[in-house]
Amino acid sequence: MALRLLYLSFLRLAGLLVLLGRSSASKDVELLVLRHEVTVLCRGNRRPGVDWADRAVIAALVRLLPMGLRLHRLVTPGTILRWHRRLVAAKWTYPHRHGRPPVDDAITGLVERMATDNRSWGYKRIQGELLKLGHRVAASTIRRILKRARIPPAPDRHTDTIWRQFLRTQASTMLACDFFHVDCALTLKRIHVFFVLEVASRYVHVLGTTTNPDGAWTTQQIRNLAMDLGNRVDEFRLLVRDRAGQFAASFDAVLTDVGITTVKIPPRCPRANCYVERFVLTTRTELTDRMLILSKRHLDTALAEYVQHYNGRRPHRARELRPPCPTHPVADLNSQRIKRRRLLGGLINEYERAA
Repeated sequence: MALRLLYLSFLRLAGLLVLLGRSSASKDVELLVLRHEVTVLCRGNRRPGVDWADRAVIAALVRLLPMGLRLHRLVTPGTILRWHRRLVAAKWTYPHRHGRPPVDDAITGLVERMATDNRSWGYKRIQGELLKLGHRVAASTIRRILKRARIPPAPDRHTDTIWRQFLRTQASTMLACDFFHVDCALTLKRIHVFFVLEVASRYVHVLGTTTNPDGAWTTQQIRNLAMDLGNRVDEFRLLVRDRAGQFAASFDAVLTDVGITTVKIPPRCPRANCYVERFVLTTRTELTDRMLILSKRHLDTALAEYVQHYNGRRPHRARELRPPCPTHPVADLNSQRIKRRRLLGGLINEYERAA
């Protein structure tokens, strides 16, 4: 379009130079002929197609004519003014907004999340929680959001405790224990490792290692754990274990004295104690299957270092990739230097930002 406008302007300038060399009589005759041609064209086509380049040329030249001659043109002065108003309106056009501004997608997702996680919360309760977070949303807006998401109101929602929520609530007061064994590379002796896992936090306590895990030894280890927990022992109500012979009646009696009930899993059903089985698999995959254990002392040293890494640095998917008990401060994201720390001779690496 820009090239067309330049072309039309050049043609009109060239025509002006040609007209300067002609006589007045020939110009008058040509004007009469052109007027008649315009009249004939208007009879057949009342609305000729004119693009913006034609409009610009016509509007520029019409201004140079006397007022009387402007009435005989293809377009009238009112048409030129209408073109100008349309041009100004196109320049200052703003999007038309009707009604209230839309609710932010983040707030919408937060409302749906609160209604899903808390099945007994009504519109007012959700409104109050949003107000604490700094979001001022009307109850009618919350109702509209939940209706669009096909989430019924609180009375119609299922208010019973779901199975997953029940398990998570019970997990906060549960302990789980088990044994796993390691064979020494030199003496070929089998060493048994006894550990207890806090199900909620995945924090593990390695209570001891022995080649003869009898009932008396196991009872003494659980007694030591009860003393190490101190006041925290009141946080736990259940301990899940299998039906191995190492767990004597005295073992359960020690737990009963501190208010912990022993729960036995069904025979030959290790999946019922899945949390400790997962820890055994992780320990074997990351430690015992990748190095030769020479003696009981060597195993104690390796387990102590690995458990420190497991509890303090290793991310857990069940805890949103956080360690059970972090031992390092929050990293400074502005720093770009990363250093690596080798554990167990390079079997495990830990990464942290350098100071």
